[in-house]
Amino acid sequence: MESARPHPRGRAGRLMLAAALVAAGGTAVVTAATTAAPARAATVLNDSEVTANLWEWNWASVSAACTDHLGPAGYGAVQVAPPQESVSLPSSPDGVHPWFEVYQPVSYRLDSRFGNRQQFAAMVSACHAAGVRVYVDAVVNHMAGTNNPAGTRGYAGTEFSGYSYPAVPYGSGDFHRPGDNCPTGGGISDWNNEAQVTSCELLSLSDLYTEKEAVRNTIAGYLNDLIGLGVDGFRVDAVKHVRKDDFAAILGKLNNTVAEGRRPYVAQEIFDGASNPALQARAFTGNGDVLDFAYAKGIRSAFQGSIAALANVANWNLDAPSANVFAMVTNHDLERDGVVLSYKNGTDYVLATYFGLAHPHGKPSVYDSFTWTDRNQSPPHDGTGRVTDTVCGAAWTCLSRTTGIKGMVGWANAARPVKTVSDFTTVTSNVIGFHRGDRAWIGINDSGSATTATFTTGLADGRYCDVISGVATATGCTGGTVTVSGGRATVTVPANDAVAIHVGARPGTNPSPTASPTASPTASPTASPTASPTGNPTDRVATTFTVAATPAAGQDVYVVGNVPELGSWSPANAVKLAAQGGGSYRATVDLPRSATVEYKFVKVTTGGAVTWESGSNRTLTTPAAGTYAVTETFRGDTVTSTVAATFAVTATTAYGQNVFVVGNVPALGGWNPAAAVPLSPAAYPVWRATVELPPNTAVEYKYVKRNPDGSVTWESGANRTFTTPGGGTRTATDTWR
Repeated sequence: MESARPHPRGRAGRLMLAAALVAAGGTAVVTAATTAAPARAATVLNDSEVTANLWEWNWASVSAACTDHLGPAGYGAVQVAPPQESVSLPSSPDGVHPWFEVYQPVSYRLDSRFGNRQQFAAMVSACHAAGVRVYVDAVVNHMAGTNNPAGTRGYAGTEFSGYSYPAVPYGSGDFHRPGDNCPTGGGISDWNNEAQVTSCELLSLSDLYTEKEAVRNTIAGYLNDLIGLGVDGFRVDAVKHVRKDDFAAILGKLNNTVAEGRRPYVAQEIFDGASNPALQARAFTGNGDVLDFAYAKGIRSAFQGSIAALANVANWNLDAPSANVFAMVTNHDLERDGVVLSYKNGTDYVLATYFGLAHPHGKPSVYDSFTWTDRNQSPPHDGTGRVTDTVCGAAWTCLSRTTGIKGMVGWANAARPVKTVSDFTTVTSNVIGFHRGDRAWIGINDSGSATTATFTTGLADGRYCDVISGVATATGCTGGTVTVSGGRATVTVPANDAVAIHVGARPGTNPSPTASPTASPTASPTASPTASPTGNPTDRVATTFTVAATPAAGQDVYVVGNVPELGSWSPANAVKLAAQGGGSYRATVDLPRSATVEYKFVKVTTGGAVTWESGSNRTLTTPAAGTYAVTETFRGDTVTSTVAATFAVTATTAYGQNVFVVGNVPALGGWNPAAAVPLSPAAYPVWRATVELPPNTAVEYKYVKRNPDGSVTWESGANRTFTTPGGGTRTATDTWR
């Protein structure tokens, strides 16, 4: 919400996105509390770090997007606009209902230009049902400006004046009024002076006195109200203008999320341009992730020059280390400044978004909003300022739901365990390719001519579906295919386009199992018919299977059924379900439309031993159109709870280092440092995170430091050990060895 220079009034509310896990503070302890799994079984959220930023979409439109597009595509979260009541400006020097209204709160009532409290709550529920978290744009630094015309009200009709906001309530003592703890006695004149930036008014906005406990409690109360409605995290606007210790105190008052019982995800808007290190993004990572403005600007430079420069991202002067970044190609502020790419840049913008999803810098996002010709222009509205439903096309951009972007969300999810780029190939200055380990490969052509080249893909030999041009189905690919031989592939990348493949998109399966058990089942399904269900096999319905299960060590969970897409009752051809965390497993399979399907869940060891769930066959009937989902519990399991274990360690780090915990159970990465659990430095030098573990289980673990170059330093000594309780709590003290 600021830079090294003042901004015009139309920039009156810089946004901050939600993307970083901030755990509770305190000394180095391991705390365990048992939580019943059934309480969370109805909400199984996608195992993804990709966020769709649907900026200034109304709640009904966000609900529909989660259900129809974001959830099925595998997005992990949706970012939504500020939901609190804001000023309503039917006329202003910046036009009718300018977009920045929503960054001038009048009260914390959930009645805004995007909908009311009931519509907001319904949106959160719909997104959760689709597997998508909800991150709210939170405005906590200030209230509406004192320079608004007399008589200005909020969208719910709330009145305010001067430093009085009775609907909160806030009074004059709750603000850094001119002369009250502000060195200038008013606004900010020196954008590198920390005292001014944190205690003076930004663009005449009433600056909250966050040093005061009452103000902190009020802000935390607003955020906890949102958490109570199911919100999973926050993008915090203008947090550069809040003292770091004040914001840490507010975060410490927040409840755990309802859906997952974890600390809310936090990403902070720290606008770039300051030369004072205390006001640069890296200084704020103790409170959560930060938006990386430098990364977005570097991507624009490459795609408007030579994309060969993308080989050197690791050497760019970025805002923060990858582990602390919410990554973006653009956002609402930057696109209006012209310093980053936007929808106005056509294929450059699309290709840059592909790259942002493919490159392992931070947690990637996809941005969609409304089109504009004036920087202060309102989103489409009904005349009263209430935003109308999103209709993709001339007035709204909907990149997040295109085939290529959805395909790249799946690509990002498949590549997520591998945090490095390998075999970056520069064919020409504007044709490149690279892969992420043995998980995924992409080729990008930002030129006007198709280019054919041979690339090292890192993938196992075989045929793969190009997820830019189509999807993988049970019978093949709807788009192009790529054949890998000896780990290499000769690929023609179309002009101004891309080709991308990954391990989860193979022709003939959707997705393909990674294990092929051969042992006979110990129990057979009941009534295993040999006839396939009726329905046109070319008409498919994306059907998502979700099951709560407790596999033993070395077991994976599959779904198998009476149709070829589910293996025709052969466990060797069953569809593997991916672990979602919290004992939940999920896969999406394209099934025939209007078909009755029988199925069961099985557990399979790496040696091929099969355990069938008990009871009769399950059945479903797919619809004639759209998507379908089932959520079940593996029959025969006896474990019904998990233990929320909080790991914390006192550890000093060098600049750019981060601390993780890794251990012998899947939730701790199975001793794989690439899958280790990141710890938050919110209470540095104490690093902390909460992980759900099975009860009554012997756990071994150690702490590791990940260095800026991606290398890992293990702590010394023997493995740490403890046994999770069947209930209650457990506390231990750890210090880095």
